[in-house]
Amino acid sequence: MSSTRDRVLYVTDLAYQARGRRYCDEDIFLTSRLREDFDLALCHPLEAAALMDAFDAVVVRNSGPVLHYRAQYEAFRERAVNSGARVYSQLSGKADMAGKQYLLDLSAAGYPVIPTIDRPQNLDRLPKADQYVVKPKLGADSIGLEFVSPDRLDDLVFENVLVQPRIDFAYEVSFYFIDHAFQYALYAPRTDQRWLLEPYEPTAADLSFAQCFIDWNGIDHGIQRVDACRAPDGELLLVELEDLNPYLSLDLLDEQSRTIFVANLKESLRTLLHAAPSAGPPARP
Repeated sequence: MSSTRDRVLYVTDLAYQARGRRYCDEDIFLTSRLREDFDLALCHPLEAAALMDAFDAVVVRNSGPVLHYRAQYEAFRERAVNSGARVYSQLSGKADMAGKQYLLDLSAAGYPVIPTIDRPQNLDRLPKADQYVVKPKLGADSIGLEFVSPDRLDDLVFENVLVQPRIDFAYEVSFYFIDHAFQYALYAPRTDQRWLLEPYEPTAADLSFAQCFIDWNGIDHGIQRVDACRAPDGELLLVELEDLNPYLSLDLLDEQSRTIFVANLKESLRTLLHAAPSAGPPARP
């Protein structure tokens, strides 16, 4: 290996079992391509804090839900901030990497988000629905998610959970971005098969919808995925903004699209590596 190439620590959990997805295959592919331009080593998320100082940048990819190793992730984050380490995606994100508070903030600010509350006194802000979704503020991968009937809302314990109406949506669609640039979109035409995805050709209105959340989040270097659902009135509503380690479903793209994505990823990573050190992310909530 050439000593003049940038050294990248690639954080992934190759053994993590995700429903409907093979994280390991995606990371095996991506690392095989990144090695063309960078000196690269893989590590488990539990080892990232101890190893990161020997590398020029840390790429966090399919590392699994942080809730499985919350203390170790916070230690990694603190070490990265204190040392000025370059982390990809940047740790300044305000969305999933900081919990689900952003859904409350965006909903209150009038963004096109599924109505979201976290206090019993705000139940009247939710539209009438046959069922409601209760999810942990620090949840991921549908862990801890529960559906409840309207008659159970009054007895619900509002402790670190969010409540949303269960939307009778037509389909879910995901928009994938590198930095602030749109890359591709995929959708699940069957509502009961979230990860049975197909290529999706977004309209100008769709892209404007997705872009507004990318602009709000303000990550200059990193990968983000905007997950949305098509509501009964035809409008898109935000489901989640994944800004820490979003799965990319690269195996569903044609070869040309994958090649373009990888080239853009390499360029984004090079830009981060040679950018001036940032002041670090804002304080955690």
